[in-house]
Amino acid sequence: MKSRPRKGLLLACAAMLVAGPARSAGLGEAQVRAFVARQERSWNDGALEAWSAGFRPDATFTDQYRTPAGEIVPYGTSTLSQARTQSRKHRAAAQVSETGRIVRIALGPDGRSAEVVSRVVSRTRTAKGVRIACAERRQDLVLAEGDLRSKGQTDTFSRCPR
Repeated sequence: MKSRPRKGLLLACAAMLVAGPARSAGLGEAQVRAFVARQERSWNDGALEAWSAGFRPDATFTDQYRTPAGEIVPYGTSTLSQARTQSRKHRAAAQVSETGRIVRIALGPDGRSAEVVSRVVSRTRTAKGVRIACAERRQDLVLAEGDLRSKGQTDTFSRCPR
């Protein structure tokens, strides 16, 4: 009789080992996806205050280009304040929209951070026509006091797939 409970306990322990360490309640994939969707919606609606509220005050924005040979050519980095100013100027002269598709979410083991990689297509309409740009966007998100914020984003532009 004693062997059955012991066998059950051994099976339960083995199942826990296979499943891996328990993660504490914290940041989840659904929360990350909702954050990215909110940011895209705010950007497309031209709600720059709502969009910028999704970033930490010390966020940085980096633009770079990946050549067809795979070389990375940096364009520059700006602060949140600079990005907001540049966005206002850009939007005053054009209609801007983005569509993104998340390709990877890596939740941090601490349950309070995540790295998100998205494929983003930007459309800029001016009097001269429409310009389409494609980029891979990387963001590091952090959960602080219940609020999810981005530490910034790195957009690596490349030729759009046909």
